[in-house]
Amino acid sequence: MNLYTYFATEEYPPFSVDEAPYPIRTNFTYPEGGISRWRVFFQGFLAIPQFIVLYFLGIGAYVAAVIAFFAVLFTGNYPPAVFNFLIGVFRWQTRVFGYILLMTEEYPPFSLE
Repeated sequence: MNLYTYFATEEYPPFSVDEAPYPIRTNFTYPEGGISRWRVFFQGFLAIPQFIVLYFLGIGAYVAAVIAFFAVLFTGNYPPAVFNFLIGVFRWQTRVFGYILLMTEEYPPFSLE
Protein backbone atom coordinates (compact mmCIF):
# COMPACT_ATOMS: atom_id res chain seq x y z
CA MET A 1 0.00 0.00 0.00
CA ASN A 2 2.86 2.39 0.73
CA LEU A 3 4.24 2.16 -2.78
CA TYR A 4 0.81 2.92 -4.22
CA THR A 5 0.65 5.98 -1.97
CA TYR A 6 4.08 7.14 -3.17
CA PHE A 7 3.07 6.75 -6.84
CA ALA A 8 5.35 3.76 -7.55
CA THR A 9 2.49 1.93 -9.26
CA GLU A 10 -0.88 2.98 -10.61
CA GLU A 11 -2.55 -0.34 -9.80
CA TYR A 12 -4.45 -0.39 -6.51
CA PRO A 13 -3.36 -3.24 -4.20
CA PRO A 14 -5.71 -6.23 -4.05
CA PHE A 15 -7.76 -6.95 -0.94
CA SER A 16 -6.68 -10.59 -0.86
CA VAL A 17 -3.48 -12.32 0.20
CA ASP A 18 -3.56 -14.94 -2.52
CA GLU A 19 -1.35 -14.84 -5.59
CA ALA A 20 -3.32 -12.11 -7.38
CA PRO A 21 -1.29 -10.44 -10.14
CA TYR A 22 0.27 -7.31 -8.69
CA PRO A 23 3.55 -5.65 -9.73
CA ILE A 24 4.96 -5.43 -6.18
CA ARG A 25 5.77 -8.66 -4.30
CA THR A 26 7.62 -9.53 -1.10
CA ASN A 27 8.85 -13.04 -0.36
CA PHE A 28 10.66 -14.32 2.72
CA THR A 29 12.01 -17.83 3.12
CA TYR A 30 11.71 -19.26 6.60
CA PRO A 31 15.14 -20.16 8.01
CA GLU A 32 15.97 -23.85 8.06
CA GLY A 33 15.79 -25.21 11.56
CA GLY A 34 13.59 -22.34 12.73
CA ILE A 35 14.49 -19.09 14.47
CA SER A 36 17.02 -19.13 17.29
CA ARG A 37 15.43 -18.58 20.69
CA TRP A 38 17.73 -15.72 21.68
CA ARG A 39 16.68 -13.72 18.61
CA VAL A 40 13.20 -13.20 20.03
CA PHE A 41 14.69 -11.07 22.81
CA PHE A 42 17.59 -9.31 21.12
CA GLN A 43 16.65 -8.89 17.47
CA GLY A 44 14.77 -5.66 18.20
CA PHE A 45 17.84 -4.15 19.86
CA LEU A 46 20.02 -5.15 16.92
CA ALA A 47 17.73 -3.23 14.56
CA ILE A 48 17.92 0.12 16.40
CA PRO A 49 20.64 1.49 14.05
CA GLN A 50 18.48 0.48 11.09
CA PHE A 51 15.51 2.41 12.49
CA ILE A 52 17.60 5.52 13.07
CA VAL A 53 18.76 5.54 9.45
CA LEU A 54 15.26 4.69 8.19
CA TYR A 55 13.85 7.64 10.12
CA PHE A 56 15.97 10.08 8.14
CA LEU A 57 15.42 8.18 4.90
CA GLY A 58 11.67 8.36 5.55
CA ILE A 59 11.89 12.14 5.77
CA GLY A 60 13.83 12.15 2.51
CA ALA A 61 11.29 9.82 0.92
CA TYR A 62 8.46 12.15 1.86
CA VAL A 63 10.27 15.15 0.37
CA ALA A 64 11.09 13.10 -2.75
CA ALA A 65 7.43 12.10 -3.10
CA VAL A 66 6.34 15.74 -2.96
CA ILE A 67 8.93 16.62 -5.60
CA ALA A 68 7.76 13.71 -7.74
CA PHE A 69 4.13 14.80 -7.35
CA PHE A 70 4.85 18.24 -8.75
CA ALA A 71 7.15 16.84 -11.44
CA VAL A 72 4.40 14.52 -12.64
CA LEU A 73 1.82 17.28 -12.37
CA PHE A 74 3.76 19.75 -14.50
CA THR A 75 5.82 17.55 -16.83
CA GLY A 76 3.86 14.30 -16.93
CA ASN A 77 7.02 12.27 -16.21
CA TYR A 78 8.16 10.62 -13.00
CA PRO A 79 11.85 11.52 -12.44
CA PRO A 80 13.83 8.22 -12.60
CA ALA A 81 16.28 9.26 -9.84
CA VAL A 82 13.42 10.00 -7.43
CA PHE A 83 11.66 6.76 -8.35
CA ASN A 84 14.82 4.70 -7.74
CA PHE A 85 15.41 6.45 -4.40
CA LEU A 86 11.85 5.74 -3.22
CA ILE A 87 12.01 2.11 -4.31
CA GLY A 88 15.35 1.71 -2.52
CA VAL A 89 13.97 3.18 0.70
CA PHE A 90 10.97 0.87 0.64
CA ARG A 91 13.16 -2.16 -0.11
CA TRP A 92 15.28 -1.29 2.90
CA GLN A 93 12.20 -0.72 5.05
CA THR A 94 10.72 -4.08 4.00
CA ARG A 95 13.96 -5.91 4.82
CA VAL A 96 14.12 -4.28 8.26
CA PHE A 97 10.50 -5.05 9.10
CA GLY A 98 10.95 -8.63 7.90
CA TYR A 99 13.93 -8.88 10.24
CA ILE A 100 12.09 -7.33 13.20
CA LEU A 101 9.04 -9.54 12.68
CA LEU A 102 11.30 -12.63 12.78
CA MET A 103 10.64 -13.59 9.17
CA THR A 104 14.36 -13.90 8.51
CA GLU A 105 17.58 -14.16 10.48
CA GLU A 106 19.63 -12.27 7.89
CA TYR A 107 20.61 -8.81 9.16
CA PRO A 108 19.46 -6.19 6.63
CA PRO A 109 22.30 -4.42 4.82
CA PHE A 110 22.66 -0.64 5.01
CA SER A 111 21.90 -0.26 1.31
CA LEU A 112 19.21 1.05 -0.99
CA GLU A 113 19.83 -1.88 -3.37
